[in-house]
Amino acid sequence: MRHPFHQFNYCPECGSARFEVHDEKSKQCLDCGFVYYFNPAAATVAFILNDKKELLVCRRAKNPAKDTLDLPGGFIDRAETGEEGVAREVKEETGLTVTEARYLFSLPNIYRYSGFDVHTLDLFFRCTVCGTDTLQAMDDAAELFFIPLKEIDVDAFGLDSVKRGLRRFLDSAV
Repeated sequence: MRHPFHQFNYCPECGSARFEVHDEKSKQCLDCGFVYYFNPAAATVAFILNDKKELLVCRRAKNPAKDTLDLPGGFIDRAETGEEGVAREVKEETGLTVTEARYLFSLPNIYRYSGFDVHTLDLFFRCTVCGTDTLQAMDDAAELFFIPLKEIDVDAFGLDSVKRGLRRFLDSAV
């Protein structure tokens, strides 16, 4: 796995090119002393089952992995909890209202966006929604549909952490 140091050449505080590796987690500016730690961004993934025990699946409308399968979710905004972030993302992508978001597990990931490797910590939630009558593909979702758990082809999903998380979820759901 390539470290993100190579993507940052200038100090974000003063703009100096003397922005050098400080230790395995950070770079430090030799001019102003600013230290930047390369910590992951937080993101969410939602497992939403209907009454028939089918999983809500999205088809990605945008890159990365455009046209592949995905699960609702996305980056957590500043000042949001994981639960608030997953509820907002589900609403933005599906129109559904989350009534309960139960944290299950997390996985590290690298999300390639605009030619840039974003290191993330993906938080997986089992979400309960208030009915599915308002289900509508919006935002990053080109299409939404339910798939019976036994018919899910994990390899049809485009993002690595979603594949790994889905395998883990399906192993525990059987």
